[in-house]
Amino acid sequence: MNVRRSAAVLAATVVIGTATPAVAASPSPSPSPSLPSGLYGSSDPTYDGVWRQSLALIALYRAHAEPAAAAVDWLAGQQCANGAFPAFRANPAKACDAKLMVDTNSTAVAAQALSVVGGHGTAVTKAVTWLKSVQNKDGGWGFAPGGASDANSTSVVIGALLTQHTPVPTIRNGAKSPYDALLKLSLPCADGGAFAYQPDKKGKVRANADATAAAVVAAHGTNFVTARADTGRETTCADTPDLTPARAAANGASFLVEAVAKDGYLKSVLPGAEDQPDYGNTADAVVALAAQGGPEAARKPLAWLERNSAKWAAQSGPAAYAQLILAAEASGADPGDFGGTDLVKELTATGPASVTASQGDREDQEDSDTSVWWMIGAGLAAGAGIGFLLSSRNKRKRP
Repeated sequence: MNVRRSAAVLAATVVIGTATPAVAASPSPSPSPSLPSGLYGSSDPTYDGVWRQSLALIALYRAHAEPAAAAVDWLAGQQCANGAFPAFRANPAKACDAKLMVDTNSTAVAAQALSVVGGHGTAVTKAVTWLKSVQNKDGGWGFAPGGASDANSTSVVIGALLTQHTPVPTIRNGAKSPYDALLKLSLPCADGGAFAYQPDKKGKVRANADATAAAVVAAHGTNFVTARADTGRETTCADTPDLTPARAAANGASFLVEAVAKDGYLKSVLPGAEDQPDYGNTADAVVALAAQGGPEAARKPLAWLERNSAKWAAQSGPAAYAQLILAAEASGADPGDFGGTDLVKELTATGPASVTASQGDREDQEDSDTSVWWMIGAGLAAGAGIGFLLSSRNKRKRP
């Protein structure tokens, strides 16, 4: 749900359809020479434009702030005639062709964003229809159409399906629903009750913190738009003969509670590098814990983010501010005073002026997300193949 997704998209662009390890990208790609005026953020949108724009619009909606019409128009203009969205297309006036890489994640998050801005019901329906058309036989979705199902992609698509108010179990490819695919990736309590991103080459599934956060939200029946503090369902793990989405969500939340119990945050794990606090995944975990267990379950990681996330968000740009707003909104905190930072003001300052932000607010933010590209390059350099590379956004191993 954050800048790590950019690395995943870049990796997918390089290696999908091949069996050879990807070549690491330059750690400092040049910014796009002419950014669209309606776009949030100042870094090259090639690999994350639709994702960060959609998160920004959803976050502003959650915070009761109205985005500029140009921002909404930019996102809507990225859609292809078949309903799918790419990560970014520089010339929306040109029809999408077979060379343009569309993906389930961009399409699903854009559907969620356009569902709340008003006036884009047809676009949302087309996006969801396309997603249904590329559903895998196991009921789930991979990042690229036809790719092996993974927990993160399946979860964000479930979020898009929820915008149509259609019961998720009824969306099937043959006998399998999205929840069938998701529950196959749920681990037993002996392994923490977490979700895996997807099976490894040997068919084994291993706990993955960010996949767990995404899956808990989806199994709970919510999405980016609707996830918020519940009255407090259980966050304990229990193995049952017939695993249900509700039970799997509780089990996954139990894993997240344990993962943040010591330090208050999740850690990023890259081969050859020291473990570092993972701000984005921690924000995702806050949303999942609040949705499943209520404000108290999310209290410790939320407090850690309030104390420590300001510098990360300023460096990372609009998607990071959006994640923090979603974490605050889901857990009942104030995004207007998040550890002393007005997240809504900072987010709106990265894009076109809106009802709640002036042009002057953007001046301090023009270079706020240029360091994203260093993170993308570092993530790709550490990768050894498509499985790891596609996991660099949300699919890191358990801290």
